[in-house]
Amino acid sequence: MFSFLPRAISHMANELRPCPCDIGDKFDYGGRGQEVQIEHIRAYVSKPSASTDKAVIVIHDIFGWQLPNTRYMADMLTANGYIAICPDFFVGQEAWKPSNDWASFDDWLKTRQASKIDKEVDVVLKYLKEQCGVKDIGAIGFCWGGAAVQHLMLKNPHLKTGVSLYGVIRFFDERSSLLHPTFFIFAENDHIVPLEQVTELEQKLKQNCKVDYKVKIYPGQTHGFVHRKREDINPQDKPYIEEGRKDMINWLNKYM
Repeated sequence: MFSFLPRAISHMANELRPCPCDIGDKFDYGGRGQEVQIEHIRAYVSKPSASTDKAVIVIHDIFGWQLPNTRYMADMLTANGYIAICPDFFVGQEAWKPSNDWASFDDWLKTRQASKIDKEVDVVLKYLKEQCGVKDIGAIGFCWGGAAVQHLMLKNPHLKTGVSLYGVIRFFDERSSLLHPTFFIFAENDHIVPLEQVTELEQKLKQNCKVDYKVKIYPGQTHGFVHRKREDINPQDKPYIEEGRKDMINWLNKYM
């Protein structure tokens, strides 16, 4: 049974002046979880009322671990029975701001590489196993975080599965031998991850991947659609936003 959080918790749409990365709108949402310190990193942790030994690591996008939209998605996982944890994978470095000069983005990114999160992931895995009694752990990520999920699915043996939502393919375009079942969610009208890159990824997965995977493109959607927009901003988008969220949960349920 899939559970959405109440729609009333989000507003303040700004569709006419989208931020970089098609942020669309920023949820006015406080979150149901709590912030904790885990060794050298901060993290947002949300736990369901019933005990569980399943957890999902939520990997933020360029806007960082405190973005309400990402915490909304973490709490949605919790509403579906998972412990959700969203660590600060920038480790105290400043997140990207919509007001930043886009010309400086490449320099900003140099100290925030999606493939350089292994130390933090190890800390989080230890916390989940030792402090939360977790046995099965998956990962989801958005944009920058989607690329990080692909990195983890290629390298980390301790995870069960992953969902990469509009992950930036060019970060890992030469690697496709996944260790774990991975679901790739993409948007049809994504100027950051164009369809030709998605097609190339599919071809490489078909040739090299020995575990279950799925690549799905959602018609008419733009980068960030699953966690950026409220369900009711654009009526034509609502079915695809809800479908993407349900597909994400169903994939996690299947492999965890």
